[in-house]
Amino acid sequence: MERGGSIYFMTNKNKTTLYLGVTSNLIKRVSEHRTHFYKGSFTDKYNLEFIVFYEFHSTIEEAISREKQVKKWNRTKKEELINKLNPTWIDLWDEIEKW
Repeated sequence: MERGGSIYFMTNKNKTTLYLGVTSNLIKRVSEHRTHFYKGSFTDKYNLEFIVFYEFHSTIEEAISREKQVKKWNRTKKEELINKLNPTWIDLWDEIEKW
């Protein structure tokens, strides 16, 4: 049985740091970031509690492939991707939490 996946960007309140992740369970994973579940992790250290972008894929393998592609991009290109979905960079947690 194939399982879907997502890529997502987390940022801090000042939008100065970006984290790109991949997961098969977006709600659970973003919740872990928001609550600093993994102490000492990159997202914990830089207080990355706001999800500003996500993208679904039909398989986790597709999501991993997409994450590898986007990770190679420079900051400007990553910001352009975020801006297409979320031009004001609002926290999308309320949107995804309701699923």
